[in-house]
Amino acid sequence: MTAPGPSPRDAARAEIREFLSTRRARITPEQAGLPSYGGDRRRVPGLRREETALLVGVSPQYYVRLERGNATGVSEGVIDGIAHALRLDDAERAHLLDLFRTAGTPNRAARRPRPSVDRVRPTVQVLLDGMPTVPAVVLSGRLDVLATNGLGRALFHPFYDTDEPVNSARLVFLDPRAPALFREWEVVANDTVALLRAEAGRDPYDRRLSALVGELSMRSEDFRTRWAAHDVRIHSTGVKKLRHPVVGDLDLPFESLPLEAGSTTSLVTYLPEPGSASHDALVILANWAATGVGPSPASPVHRADDPR
Repeated sequence: MTAPGPSPRDAARAEIREFLSTRRARITPEQAGLPSYGGDRRRVPGLRREETALLVGVSPQYYVRLERGNATGVSEGVIDGIAHALRLDDAERAHLLDLFRTAGTPNRAARRPRPSVDRVRPTVQVLLDGMPTVPAVVLSGRLDVLATNGLGRALFHPFYDTDEPVNSARLVFLDPRAPALFREWEVVANDTVALLRAEAGRDPYDRRLSALVGELSMRSEDFRTRWAAHDVRIHSTGVKKLRHPVVGDLDLPFESLPLEAGSTTSLVTYLPEPGSASHDALVILANWAATGVGPSPASPVHRADDPR
């Protein structure tokens, strides 16, 4: 019989310790405007706990309790002080707040797990299908692909050409074809882990997310290494650089929009610059997706900017 794992509260306390220690390690006393004592004999790469406490404006004993996850009654002012001292960005501050909230909740008072969302409303699918010239995908907080439109499926051809549920994190770390699809695979891998880490802080009771993290940790050393960094990120916009088997290289600015307030399920759209080579390639891809007529995967389209 498998022994039960730690409760979400205990897991959050352990995560607070690891998260804050990795954030302290990024900042030297000189960067924080503090004198550096000990020189080469310092045993930590960044700030010590007592130095962090000084910057936060609390006693060293209190800060040590906080870093150990004793978060009951911690105030917003103290959290702001930690965020300022450790130079946390908005995503990191929100993650720390989520962890303190979970760690400060007694197990007996823990809320029930949030129901998993496995499908989108029919009207959302109508919205997707109403954008035939824009690749669009709906992703859950676990990065499950919940819905796409025709051009979205074509954009991620052949990865979405399956009757099985697709998860973007599994695609990135477990599919050997992923480095050929993502021209900046390292960036995509880092962003993927940071998104899952943030989601784990927001919803520590999501057993399917815990199972996904466990699976990826067991099967991918690349994932394990990145998960141990405790990085979190808000990833609502950027540029996705793909190498498509039909139309070649694409540089696609994207926007990720929550489907409703407080939701981690998001609508992701890919919008190339008008008149760009990627825009022209997407027009060809749309024709290929709609009619099946166009360049074959064995012979990607050659554009004017292609040196071949």
